[in-house]
Amino acid sequence: MKAEKLAGLEPASVFAYFEKICSIPHGSGNTKAISDYLVSFAREQGIRWAQDELNNVLLFQEGTCGMEDHEPVILQGHMDMVCEKDPESPINMETDALDVTHDGTCVFARGTTLGGDDGIAVAYALALLADRSIPHPPLEVIITVDEETGMYGAVGVDLSGLRGRTLINLDSEDEGIFTVSCAGGARATITMPAPRRAVCGPCVKLTVDGLRGGHSGVEIHKNRANANKVMGQLLGRIRQEMPLCIAALQGGAKDNAIPRSCTAAIVALGMHPERINEICETLRAEIVREYDEPDVKIWGDDADALGANALSTEDSAKVIALLNAVPNGVQAWSQDIPGLVQTSLNLGVAKLGEELKLTFSVRSSVNREKRELLDKLAELAQFHGGSCSETGEYPAWEYKKDSVLRDAMVRIFREMFGKEPQVVAIHAGLECGLLSEKLPGLDCVSIGPDMHDIHTSREKLEIESTRRTWEFLLEVLKAL
Repeated sequence: MKAEKLAGLEPASVFAYFEKICSIPHGSGNTKAISDYLVSFAREQGIRWAQDELNNVLLFQEGTCGMEDHEPVILQGHMDMVCEKDPESPINMETDALDVTHDGTCVFARGTTLGGDDGIAVAYALALLADRSIPHPPLEVIITVDEETGMYGAVGVDLSGLRGRTLINLDSEDEGIFTVSCAGGARATITMPAPRRAVCGPCVKLTVDGLRGGHSGVEIHKNRANANKVMGQLLGRIRQEMPLCIAALQGGAKDNAIPRSCTAAIVALGMHPERINEICETLRAEIVREYDEPDVKIWGDDADALGANALSTEDSAKVIALLNAVPNGVQAWSQDIPGLVQTSLNLGVAKLGEELKLTFSVRSSVNREKRELLDKLAELAQFHGGSCSETGEYPAWEYKKDSVLRDAMVRIFREMFGKEPQVVAIHAGLECGLLSEKLPGLDCVSIGPDMHDIHTSREKLEIESTRRTWEFLLEVLKAL
């Protein structure tokens, strides 16, 4: 295998296979061609392989001389990529090769995503399997599909034929950072009946806006207010002073995004407009003091209406009580890894239509705590006259206090580079959680070379970092 556009880069075999991967369209949901290429590679190399109906591919190779009887090591990555491009790019990412090139420092694709996440993992694996001069124990390679859209390949892959219980995941984007745990998660939706009737009285539109928002895994601990929860507080304070009927409620767009804004429409019986805005201003000042939210805005507008189809005062009270009762944000911190959020949830979407729907992203690196939090939401829903459903559940990759693999990798990194790696856990999902559930007792670490701006047309893969990570991987395999 020889590179053309990436000729001259080292490690030559890795970049040659990476260039080949870039020539085959392999966006999520479009993986048949790349999957078939991996099978043809295995046939050419004379190694055992398996391909399932999802297009997942497993590759098996015996250990090299003197290491045949060692325990197998599993290498894992995913073959699909996120397909994004600049508006002016002529490339059809469903059918065309990427226009891959480099500037001497980084590899990138002109006008599109590069797919370094996670094409470089596949390239590492193929270069390793193709070179029998590299010492290594028996290898079991898992290359999954559709990781980027929900880890569906890892959900469906059959690993019953694997013997290994030591796994190196190659789906990280920061050299020298070893990921050793990740959160499991689920989407929970509380549904409550919301019967409406004609209600007479002055109408007010309430708005909470200007919050920072953010990713509910990466930024849940950053003291950012949740617009849906703030609206619950606002409605509760207004209700304490005057009867109200809720006519509309809408906040947030995705369960895994901290909502930046929320609006509600109410029929305020016995309304005093100036008093409502005093309540809004008082709450706004409190949010500024208590959260990192300097730009929050909370206000009420006269809706120029004298009635609406709205919930009764009693049902409105139930909605307000539920909004204020549901937990949100960080629920527990890790006792093993300082500064790591262990368990959290985010009320990402609140929407009142024919029913009230509250949708949450629930995360925990401890499966028991995730289950307890989901059960709590179900109990709150039932108490307030609603129900709770769950979808998209995936397991946590729990921190392993005694890890032979982690200790070996830390020692080898220190010896090779003269510095300590960072050992971290993330409050987001990786395929390692699903694989750990399928392979009990799995000892796993995730690594990778430096990449920048992944999932954008500015994506870059650092050449020297790719080389160092390759050399580190070979030393780890030799030691194992």
